[in-house]
Amino acid sequence: MNTAAVEKFLAYLYTDAAAMERFLRSPRDEAARAGLGNAECDALAAADMTGMQMAARSFSHKRAGKTAETVPRGCRAWLAIRRVIGF
Repeated sequence: MNTAAVEKFLAYLYTDAAAMERFLRSPRDEAARAGLGNAECDALAAADMTGMQMAARSFSHKRAGKTAETVPRGCRAWLAIRRVIGF
């Protein structure tokens, strides 16, 4: 199993709400679309979906709080643009 690829995919899911929704509807398809192998797809399909949703919400709240607290106002727009373009 390619642990680094799975971790990268999870980070993607935790930061992209649309990807998480697609994954919840069809875990194997979304994992395969990301280039993961059969073993990784099977493992992710058997994962705790409720726990993954809770983690995604928690990470989202943490990111929102950190942005508001630690990033100067002028940089917030730049961060929003980076999120949109995937940079």
